[in-house]
Amino acid sequence: MELRGVLLLAVLHCCSVALCGCEPRLVNVGAVLSQKRYEQVFKEAVSQANALYGKDKFKMNAISVTHKPNAIQMALSVCEDLISNQVYAILVSHPPQSNDHLTPTPVSYTAGFYRIPVVGLTTRMSIYSDKSIHLSFLRTVPPYSHQAQVWFDLMREFRWNHIILIVSDDHEGRAAQKKLETLLEERETKTKNRNYENLDQQNFDFRRTPKAEKVLLFSQDTNLTALLLEAKDLEARVIILSASEDEAAAVYKAARQLNMTGSGYVWLVGEREMSGKALSEAPDGLLALQLINGKNESAHITDAVAVVAQSLQELFEKENITEPPRGCVGNTNIWRTGPLFKRVLMSSKYPDGLTGRIEFNDDGDRRFATYSILNHQKAGRVVQVGVFNGTQVVMNPQRKIIWPGGETEKPVGYQMSTRLKIVTIHQEPFVYVKPTKSDGMCKEEHTVNGVLIKKVICTGPNGTIPGQPIVPQCCYGFCIDLLIKLAMSMNFTYEVHLVADGKFGTQERVNNSNKKEWNGMMGELLGGLADMIVAPLTINNERAQYIEFSKPFKYQGLTILVKKEIPRSTLDSFMQPFQSTLWLLVGLSVHVVAVMLYLLDRFSPFGRFKVNSEEEEEDALTLSSAMWFSWGVLLNSGIGEGAPRSFSARILGMVWAGFAMIIVASYTANLAAFLVLDRPEERITGINDPRLRNPSDKFIYATVKQSSVDIYFRRQVELSTMYRHMEKHNYESAAEAIQAVRDNKLHAFIWDSAVLEFEASQKCDLVTTGELFFRSGFGIGMRKDSPWKQNVSLAILSSHENGFMEDLDKTWVRYQECDSRSNAPATLTFENMAGVFMLVAGGIVAGIFLIFIEIAYKRHKDARRKQMQLAFAAVNVWRKNLQDRKSGRAEPESQTSFRSITSTSDLKRRMAPGDATPYPTDITGQLNLSDPSVSTVV
Repeated sequence: MELRGVLLLAVLHCCSVALCGCEPRLVNVGAVLSQKRYEQVFKEAVSQANALYGKDKFKMNAISVTHKPNAIQMALSVCEDLISNQVYAILVSHPPQSNDHLTPTPVSYTAGFYRIPVVGLTTRMSIYSDKSIHLSFLRTVPPYSHQAQVWFDLMREFRWNHIILIVSDDHEGRAAQKKLETLLEERETKTKNRNYENLDQQNFDFRRTPKAEKVLLFSQDTNLTALLLEAKDLEARVIILSASEDEAAAVYKAARQLNMTGSGYVWLVGEREMSGKALSEAPDGLLALQLINGKNESAHITDAVAVVAQSLQELFEKENITEPPRGCVGNTNIWRTGPLFKRVLMSSKYPDGLTGRIEFNDDGDRRFATYSILNHQKAGRVVQVGVFNGTQVVMNPQRKIIWPGGETEKPVGYQMSTRLKIVTIHQEPFVYVKPTKSDGMCKEEHTVNGVLIKKVICTGPNGTIPGQPIVPQCCYGFCIDLLIKLAMSMNFTYEVHLVADGKFGTQERVNNSNKKEWNGMMGELLGGLADMIVAPLTINNERAQYIEFSKPFKYQGLTILVKKEIPRSTLDSFMQPFQSTLWLLVGLSVHVVAVMLYLLDRFSPFGRFKVNSEEEEEDALTLSSAMWFSWGVLLNSGIGEGAPRSFSARILGMVWAGFAMIIVASYTANLAAFLVLDRPEERITGINDPRLRNPSDKFIYATVKQSSVDIYFRRQVELSTMYRHMEKHNYESAAEAIQAVRDNKLHAFIWDSAVLEFEASQKCDLVTTGELFFRSGFGIGMRKDSPWKQNVSLAILSSHENGFMEDLDKTWVRYQECDSRSNAPATLTFENMAGVFMLVAGGIVAGIFLIFIEIAYKRHKDARRKQMQLAFAAVNVWRKNLQDRKSGRAEPESQTSFRSITSTSDLKRRMAPGDATPYPTDITGQLNLSDPSVSTVV
């Protein structure tokens, strides 16, 4: 009974399980295989996966088809044979023909429309990484573009930094280029961050970061000979090629004709460039890559089925799993669970696959793929010399690499070119730029010492011509002389050009993105447009992260340029030594002393009035004479007549003379201080001046945009307020800013001390002020991997030791015109003494005006005197006639008419000598017209 009960319970349990729907779910998995023989491999892989995964939850069923002749048949087969059976995923291999790379596309398009995941097996084309086209595609092999990772690690392994990348101008070539450039940028960013974190590690090897010197794109119409000649002119000798079989074969053939496959060259290629036709043309010594198990379709089928099974197990642990679509006819609904299943597949990890460790990146491409590193040797022999294990390159020391030309030693990867491209910038006195003559030659000129100036032809934009065309110009100056010296000592030739954008170089964002690129001379150097920067380029940390600087050829710092404040003299400038109150007191003192002298001399017993009573009144010390004496003593103009006679008045005169001496001496001393000495407004004291630290619109200061000075202020937190003010007013070039200072549009300009001190010495209305700050130097810029950097630094040090740099300083930088003038004694100008001349002119005008008044007054007075004399004469004649009439002795001539008397002389002759009795007069001696006798006659 007990046994029967147990069996009954077991049967009931099984029935309940069946009723609850716990039977394993049937999951169809489709496959599109290259050949019929792989269908059995697929079924066996599904059986193995069912044994390991799912158990009671699901059971996979294999449904497979083979590739069809064209895309339409392939798409119909996917719909009718696979999607109609509600497949959860589709595996697709690459077709057997290597050039038929579009066949997986209809599978990807059709399944992707319904969001059914597609797992590629042997498809290597990079186009399938584009998720905007292939929505649900992922694969167990990496694309060809991922070979760039192995190339990059090989460059680091062999320390090759000069690289030329030659790629076909198609999707595959551009993908390889983008991948390699991304790796280079990431490495560069990591290196920069490491430098910031380890600033004390001066021995950090930046050279382990390679960079592409040139990227050359080509198509079917490209002249490969011309393309390779361009590559041959570069310093790099490491060539990376990404192309199809046919294109690679053509490149090898052209390179062989140009002797670019011999000693010193290195060729790095991928898998396509080492197969088929390309293999027969491949040069000896070439290094190629081959994906391990890349064409092992059976292994990839097994690994792909395992990954799908593992992902299905994880998928069924989630809720709301829907069924895949059934067929394509009349069905436009996507599989809702499809995107979720794809994410589960891409996040899965299968470490024990037959093809190795399987993981996927964000594009669904295989990660940690392993490659064989092959060496093409003589007689078509291909030898594996190393592997890439998914993370790093491991070379086999037992197998020696035979390099191009049969060499066994690793090539250095570059050839030092003796023809250098030099970039510079217009910055006086380091680089002057002048137009050429009509014949294209430079005009001969000499320095102040009579030495012929060395000039070179430099091409660059001409700012004086609309459109700024690139034309040959003449460059000379400090840096040009230095370049000529370096070229002679280091045995290289050069061609000089001016930077296109006129900037020194700073980082700026590209299209408002987080990506930054260098502009100016820095950008041209890093972009391969120049081999060396010979210009007043300031050495700073930001630039030193990307380029190599030589030893400084000129030490300097930052200083501030302002306009020299020339004191403006007004017409009353000669009165500035004394205040107006003092002038009023001096003028008042003159008149008070004059009055006191007059009074003292007038009332003193020994004054001029009492010494000789017979002296006429005009000889006495009158008030006007006292006034003349007082002014004469003060102005030191001589006293003449009219000096005081009394002792009391003379004592006052001596005191007044002492007073005048002190006043005149004080006035003279202060006049020299006011008119001769330069007393401008208070200048900027330096970088800590309150007018700089507390910016306002009343005091504008600036620097040059995107320059080292601009970078300095941007990096300094304590100078952030100044930077925000300067950012709004910065200028495009130093020349524009200096002119703005001269035009009073800019109050202060912050720039390199060497340049500003030179400008101040040439333009006497400018002056530098404050102490130097941010001391640095000018250096010659080169790329990090430049073979010239050590020799350039040694040559500069040698030039310092032998005095060549000192001579350049004397010739170009220390030639100062204004200093000699400032050391000479200051002299007065017409502006200083214009008021005095105006005073003299005013005195002349006043004198002329007064002389006319005097003349008019004199004439009026003479006319009045004549009238009085006529009146006196008439009275005398009348009296004489009256007397004669009384005495009865009238004479005939007494009848002379009154009107016949016409002159004073006649009157005097007619007056008798004894007629002493005067006619009635007043106290002034004038005729008293009020007398009755006189008025009667008149």
